[in-house]
Amino acid sequence: MTSSSTAARTARSTSDSTSGSTAKGGAGQRRGPYASTPARRAEIVDAALASFAVHGYERASLRDIAARAGVTHAALLRHFSGKDELLLAALARREEHEEELAARIVESGMSSPNVLSAVLREEFSDPEYQRSWMALAIAATHPDHPAHEFFTGRRERMRTRFHSGTLPTSRDSAYVTADEKVTLVLAMIDGLRIQSLLDPSRKPLGLLDVFMALVVEPD
Repeated sequence: MTSSSTAARTARSTSDSTSGSTAKGGAGQRRGPYASTPARRAEIVDAALASFAVHGYERASLRDIAARAGVTHAALLRHFSGKDELLLAALARREEHEEELAARIVESGMSSPNVLSAVLREEFSDPEYQRSWMALAIAATHPDHPAHEFFTGRRERMRTRFHSGTLPTSRDSAYVTADEKVTLVLAMIDGLRIQSLLDPSRKPLGLLDVFMALVVEPD
């Protein structure tokens, strides 16, 4: 899902909230001597991210993830019900990381149109991450994919942030509504991902800054 270096950066700051961000609350309901702990779960999520990076989500195995985390396969299953739950935990942590990064950038005083490109800069510097993310996002468009609800929910969460959070869109114009502008921003990000992979020499995030200046409320 991401490169090993990005996986380590993303998962090392995982907090207790990771334990609540899993599929259908399965692991969170376990009790007794094998109850999962935030620290151990964070290590397993870190290992899952690294395994997804090397093998892709479909080919990554629970045994490989367990070996990377330094636990047995049986011990891993005491913390997570399976690979689907691990995927959702990793995606939840990734989104949490984005929100934390955005908050720090906003607090630094950066102007609103430049915040989004700053949040995406690390991601765009990692081609393997980009490829894995896009492959997963496309696969998740199928309603039966384990990450389908995450991605549809993520779209709506991003719309809310653009409308009322740190990146409010401009008012409706004569040509497009504020909601349509959000759709255009999301589409542009996906398109720039492809362009950055096809021609790494280009600096696509500069174009995002220009576009955001047109649709974000001035500071």
